[in-house]
Amino acid sequence: MALRRAMAQIVPLVGAAASTTGASRAFGTSGLRASDAQKESIASFMKDFASVKPSTMDDPSTPSDFMRTLKEMPTSIPDKLTLNFYMPHDVEFAGVEVEQVQIPATTGDFGVLPGHVPTVAQMRPGVVAVTKSSSEVHKYFVSSGFAFIHADSTTDIMAVEAVPVDQLNAEVVKKGLADYQAKLSNAKDDYERASAQIGIEVCSAMNHALGNV
Repeated sequence: MALRRAMAQIVPLVGAAASTTGASRAFGTSGLRASDAQKESIASFMKDFASVKPSTMDDPSTPSDFMRTLKEMPTSIPDKLTLNFYMPHDVEFAGVEVEQVQIPATTGDFGVLPGHVPTVAQMRPGVVAVTKSSSEVHKYFVSSGFAFIHADSTTDIMAVEAVPVDQLNAEVVKKGLADYQAKLSNAKDDYERASAQIGIEVCSAMNHALGNV
């Protein structure tokens, strides 16, 4: 009975909080990181909640309680881009400052410089080129993955597989391309055909990375 009476008092508080735009956002998914106004609204709700809740009931949590603190947004565009380059089994770069990154997206290759507009891009088989300086460029062949460009000039690259381009064996790539082309010609069903087409796409991209058109 005591819990039922407490809930009867709490429900109007929730309704009142939801009637304000700030509070509604603070308790919804669109307010995962609450603004100062939303934090004030939450604090007001918690104060009213504490006055009617049973002593055995904990305060509720909001989505913003579980989010890490955002980094301060730079007031000006930094000189360098911060790069994180991950694979499931390895980390190629972690918090390294670079000048530019070239990304092979499914919509086309594009370059990322400091101050780039926030973007999420799906990667296709191709070359990720990391320019640390005018005299130091690292090129990696990636099979697929995603790139996340953030407003604070940080770029995260998540590749399924990545290998330095200079470690690719041109003869093995050519043989692989020929083998997959033969498999496509002899495919007996949609599965074999799709598997061969994927192999051709990857081997053709590796061949192109090696300078063979």
